[in-house]
Amino acid sequence: MSTPDQIYTMATDTAELTEPELTADDLLVLEDPRFGPETVAVVTGAASGIGRATAVALAANGLTVVGADVNENGLEETVTLAADVGAPGDVRPIPTDLTDQADVEAMIETAAEAGDLRYVANIAGMQHIASLPDFPMEQYDLLLDVMLRAPFLVAKLAMPHIRATDDGVGAIANMSSIHGHYATQDKAAYITAKHGLDGLTRSIAAEGRGTLRGFSVSVGYVLTPLMVNQIEDTAQEREITEREVIEDVMLGQARTKEMMTPAEVANLFVFGFSKHGKHLNGGDLLWDGGYTTTYE
Repeated sequence: MSTPDQIYTMATDTAELTEPELTADDLLVLEDPRFGPETVAVVTGAASGIGRATAVALAANGLTVVGADVNENGLEETVTLAADVGAPGDVRPIPTDLTDQADVEAMIETAAEAGDLRYVANIAGMQHIASLPDFPMEQYDLLLDVMLRAPFLVAKLAMPHIRATDDGVGAIANMSSIHGHYATQDKAAYITAKHGLDGLTRSIAAEGRGTLRGFSVSVGYVLTPLMVNQIEDTAQEREITEREVIEDVMLGQARTKEMMTPAEVANLFVFGFSKHGKHLNGGDLLWDGGYTTTYE
């Protein structure tokens, strides 16, 4: 496991910037009456990064996890990682194109057949760095399809199954961001999607009848493949060095001078789904190291 100092060292040297290895010790495991193999959780984006860590974390809590992603090889690696950390729950990989409605419908039906579908973690995401005047509309459309339309569709399809459980208890969680709270330059589509997800989260809560909850998770920069790929693009767009992107753009405004790990974000989903999160409904778990609440 990487220590905070090691994480910061990696974050300030792009030659060594890699996602930290996930171990069993990184994962939050809670006692919960609904955390067992009869309970199903859907995780989108489960082939890498936060989605992979969340699928493994939920399996570590004994749940049956349906991992959805277009990357079949990545899904198999997630299954292997869950076994490597000794997770008692089963991770079932379901190759899914989130832009294909039939694929999404089939994935949710598969999840519902696996047990009591109670939890959904909409995590799948992508990024494209460009100024508004230069932003390609095909990239805008794809990003919004994956990050806003797909979570809406997944929620639409999952809600009846959650309501059909014996007590109607469950939760749908959306991966938001500090960019769901404010905007920075050159990420207009991503920011639009994250602000939309916040509205979806509140809509789920409004229609959840008190037992089906909606919540979001907002964090700053996380050591994932998606984040690593952003560094070069941001450096080119802003005409600065990659080190300046990390130190000034990514970590400059934060008070906690280290990036989060995927496991740390996954643990927030575990907590939010658990009995300890029963009053988290329509709200946002803002774990941002001071990005959005402080300034110099």
